[in-house]
Amino acid sequence: MRMSAAALASAMAVAFAMPVSAQDAAEPSVNQVIVYGDQPCPPSTEEQITVCVRQEDPYRIPTPLRESTTRENEPWAARVAANADVGATGALTCSTVGPAAFTGCTLEQIEKAYQERASNADVRFGQLIAEERARRLAEIDEDAAAEQERVEQIEREYDARMRGEMISQPGASDASEPPADDAAAGEPAELPRR
Repeated sequence: MRMSAAALASAMAVAFAMPVSAQDAAEPSVNQVIVYGDQPCPPSTEEQITVCVRQEDPYRIPTPLRESTTRENEPWAARVAANADVGATGALTCSTVGPAAFTGCTLEQIEKAYQERASNADVRFGQLIAEERARRLAEIDEDAAAEQERVEQIEREYDARMRGEMISQPGASDASEPPADDAAAGEPAELPRR
């Protein structure tokens, strides 16, 4: 029993020692690289993991900074316009001061919504609808022109076939030529005078 306890103790010591030695192995270092345009990303090695981040042109201001909407980047004219109604009170203003001052709050919200909609860079449904209508109208016009051409071609073939049948019938050569009188030529015949 003593031997088995000693063997068990040595086996446990070896088992606990293995993860410690595995943890002592050096972790590979991480190399973070920023590459621009078509620059190649350096390959990773066994000792070093390379992580590449591809960005825009290095000489341009990054997109998040260009499109910043902070107060500091707001144009001065917009700041002045925002302060144009400071101190306004009374009807059709959005303030807590003066009679019927709350009546302007809805109007202010509507104007703000229209401004956001006008300056929104996302999808503009009105523009997309107009483009789709124009595309469909162009298709309708093309289809109508093709149908008109097809109908005219059928009429020409029918006229040619009818002329061929009239010429092939006996005595049709006289009938195919228009009469020589003035009434057939489109001029009105003279009426007898009284």
